[in-house]
Amino acid sequence: MKRLVLLCVLAAATFAQDAQVRGKQLIDEAIAALGGEKFLTMQNRIETGRAYSFFQNNLTGLSIARFYTRYVPVDPAKAGEILAQEEHQALSKDEGYYNVLRENGGWEVTYRGPKPLEKEQIDRHRDSTMHNVFYILRNRLKEPGLVFEARGSDVIENTPMNLVDIIDSKNRVVTVYLHPTTHLPLRQMWVWRDPETRERNDELTRFARYREVAGVMWPFQVNRERNGKKTFEMFDDEVLINQVIDEKRFAKPDANSKPFGTSTDPKKKK
Repeated sequence: MKRLVLLCVLAAATFAQDAQVRGKQLIDEAIAALGGEKFLTMQNRIETGRAYSFFQNNLTGLSIARFYTRYVPVDPAKAGEILAQEEHQALSKDEGYYNVLRENGGWEVTYRGPKPLEKEQIDRHRDSTMHNVFYILRNRLKEPGLVFEARGSDVIENTPMNLVDIIDSKNRVVTVYLHPTTHLPLRQMWVWRDPETRERNDELTRFARYREVAGVMWPFQVNRERNGKKTFEMFDDEVLINQVIDEKRFAKPDANSKPFGTSTDPKKKK
């Protein structure tokens, strides 16, 4: 009996090891497909397009958006704890209104000046970023305890895909769906529980319309769902990489901060 148990344990360990070897191979292929070293050393990105927000599958917001993203150095040992990314989200055509999201907080700036974002909004942004496959591959590869496990293949929405679980030392799991030929990420799925109700929430993101930008393959279409209902869509018209971006866009707003665009108090508009 002991011999049988030992054989089962060894077989399980071998299977797990093989899954991790295959998972690492698939991830390496994905990184190469995304641009290899050019993807891994990407310093910033500017995405311009149309952003849609939804609630209960109903459209609640539409804006011409421009998202500025830059990566900041973080100790690899703390890559799963400290946000290594800062964002400036301009949410109007003239960039008159925007959000700033950093490791130390988030703020909204309008013609009235800046105000802190709600803690729930900041936490949701942090969790979404930490679980984003592009962020993980760009910023968390050297994080201690990070493993990749192949989960086989499947046909989803008439497209064959290779599945890989990305698991960190806190047992957070992101399942990535990779195209078997292009090796590019097509989907990702992760699960979280409401801290109060403990209800399960499934976060699904789809990536499409990849285009090459400065040697990096980037999806120009992103669709997000929560529990099967649409929450966000972004259709990029233009993506720029490694541009010169004004440092002020990522600075913590102060009392004198004003919109970068030309928006003014709508009550004063003629």
